[in-house]
Amino acid sequence: MFNRRKFIKTTAISASLLAVNKSSIAEIVPAKSASVDVKPIVISTWDFGIAANQAAWKVLSSGGRALDAVEQGVHVPEADPKNQSVGYGGLPDRDGHVTLDACIMDEMGNCGSVAGLEHIMHPISVARLVMEKTPHVMLVGDGALQFALENGFKKENLLTKESEKAWKEWLKTAKYAPVMNIENKLYKKAAPTKLPGNQYNHDTIGMLAIDAKGNISGACTTSGMAYKLHGRVGDSPIIGAGLYVDNEIGGATSTGVGEEVIRNVGSFLVVELMRQGYSPEDACKEAVMRIIKKKPETAKNIQVGFLAINKKGEYGAYAIQQGFSYAVCTEQKNDLLIPGKSYY
Repeated sequence: MFNRRKFIKTTAISASLLAVNKSSIAEIVPAKSASVDVKPIVISTWDFGIAANQAAWKVLSSGGRALDAVEQGVHVPEADPKNQSVGYGGLPDRDGHVTLDACIMDEMGNCGSVAGLEHIMHPISVARLVMEKTPHVMLVGDGALQFALENGFKKENLLTKESEKAWKEWLKTAKYAPVMNIENKLYKKAAPTKLPGNQYNHDTIGMLAIDAKGNISGACTTSGMAYKLHGRVGDSPIIGAGLYVDNEIGGATSTGVGEEVIRNVGSFLVVELMRQGYSPEDACKEAVMRIIKKKPETAKNIQVGFLAINKKGEYGAYAIQQGFSYAVCTEQKNDLLIPGKSYY
């Protein structure tokens, strides 16, 4: 039976608990972690990323979403006929087809991709519609083209006179198998000053952005390896290889020979290393070293580079060979070009 003495004892204990002062309560209840104040920023691969970043910045500076920024940003090289490795003007495959690969990923983990897409100027926008309008992640080839046309995209000839001329020149001595980085040799033959990685010779554009809300999105788009076998797909449209975003940690993208990036799930690896505490540059370096350790002889003759940004807005890059550069755009400076560090 609950008698009077027990009642008084229980009441006293309750009263003592209620008498805990406010400072003690503050010690018991953990305070909410302060949010990191990150300013909008956009980064992208290669020197032509400068113009792409500036287009993306127009979206970010007006309070726009990072997803919209990266889409608008990579539209610039996709529509540049002078760029022979991204979109319009891209060097064709060995059969003369300009085939495009692209993917996009937002802060919620949503993603879309197209591969082997022909006749469409902006594959990145088709990739976004795959993400937003279908239950799928990737559409390829004729199916991707059909989807694009059904959604109002215009069918165009993407093979410029300059790229067609280069392709026909290559055909004179062409072998069945495509040669990695054949465009490097083309440029060296035409002009020795046009070395791999400079403003005349590059490939995929990968772009990462953080908006005013601190959300991260990314995009990656390319016309792929010059004179590749028809149907070849590299890392650029593959989530986790050419691009990966985790809004809690950061994002990463890649450039170079896609086969080696795919084998190491490169961009996902970079993000996971940042989750473990690596800086963006160190994470990129470790991903490069995985490639070199697995295929040291192959690595001597190819280029692969990674670019990353973390949730704090810190960024960095690393590549196998010299010549890889990346562009950075912030409120303070919109045309920063940084030479990436490399193993060789």
